[in-house]
Amino acid sequence: MSSVKEQEAISRLMAFFKDWDNGNRVTRSRILNNFIAFNQGKMAPELEQEFSQGGSLFLARLTTWLRLSYMFGTCVKEILQAISIFLAAAGSSRYKVEFVEVGGILTLLEILGLKHLNEQQKMEALKILQILSRAGRKYKELVCESYGVRAVAECLAESKLEETQEQAQVLLELLAHGNPKYQIQVYKGLIALLACTSPKAQHLALQTLRIVQGIVQTAHPAIAEPLLGVLQSMHLEVQYEALQLIKELMSTEVRPALLQGLVALLRPSRKEHFKTKPQILDDPDVPQMTGSLPTFIQQAACAKAIGTLARESTELCEELIQLRVIHHLLFVMGNKEHTESQRQASLAVEYFVSLFPVVEEQVRTTIGDKLFQMLMENAEILYMKLDSVQVEILISNQVNIPGITEVTE
Repeated sequence: MSSVKEQEAISRLMAFFKDWDNGNRVTRSRILNNFIAFNQGKMAPELEQEFSQGGSLFLARLTTWLRLSYMFGTCVKEILQAISIFLAAAGSSRYKVEFVEVGGILTLLEILGLKHLNEQQKMEALKILQILSRAGRKYKELVCESYGVRAVAECLAESKLEETQEQAQVLLELLAHGNPKYQIQVYKGLIALLACTSPKAQHLALQTLRIVQGIVQTAHPAIAEPLLGVLQSMHLEVQYEALQLIKELMSTEVRPALLQGLVALLRPSRKEHFKTKPQILDDPDVPQMTGSLPTFIQQAACAKAIGTLARESTELCEELIQLRVIHHLLFVMGNKEHTESQRQASLAVEYFVSLFPVVEEQVRTTIGDKLFQMLMENAEILYMKLDSVQVEILISNQVNIPGITEVTE
């Protein structure tokens, strides 16, 4: 027979559920805020004691109201925070199973894609998905099976709040670890993010790709083109992460494609180089730029990447020379439309010349003793000293290293 205290506890629980079941939005919001304020960090046994062994009954009510109201945005943030208290509690395995069994994962993923919900609500959904993902491989697979990678990646790409984007990044990384069945799916999702327009999303995707690349080990061929495309970014932190990833990919099967791409982008196609400009840029009072600024930024980044890779190993230097990189770098040195491209190309050529006597001989012969001496004295500021004749020499150069296979332009 139940004790008096147990009867009193059950009576309080029934009164609590009656208030909830009969309460309007204001009443339920008050109940939620009180629950959140007084139950943060509690363990599952403590929550059960709070609800007289009826914690699952309140969790069921929370998930039911979430599924009925999330389309309208009613108290979504508070409901999610209350649910997370149950799922994050130590010893909460039962709560997690109950939440998933009623379609909790699908509901959370749908929340991420709803345009009318705010960033704070989506952030709370991401945090619950993280809690589930940390609970083991089974939950990670359930998220991925529910097209979770795509939903989270799209949330990362489209969110305007950096904190939301960072939470999405954390979740994608969690889904890649200890999830062999779907780690390639996460990897491909991160590659797809490189083409998005958000610099913060690109930055986070590159950071995570460096981690996930170590997990999957084999590089997907599709990574080369979008990774090289990211070099057009005007954000230095994006370019830095891209360069670091390119360096790490030199030990994988996409190395030839990346090297060829870097060299090719030193000479952008005419279609890229002469893109139509907005009329506002045709002001006769300002210096004219006939090329696309992102293209020039990419060109400078490629020259910098080539110089960095050349310093990594002699083997990489030789592969780049086989691709006639010296010919292309000299061309860029004469590109007076973008001084950073000239500077990076000059520094790269200086390194190749210092490393290989045959390169030194051919470059000296091609550009002449005076220009060669200027290069070796101070490559970093060479672009400031070039006259029109020297520019033409660099642009029209036909340098070719003996023994190097001709490459069709």
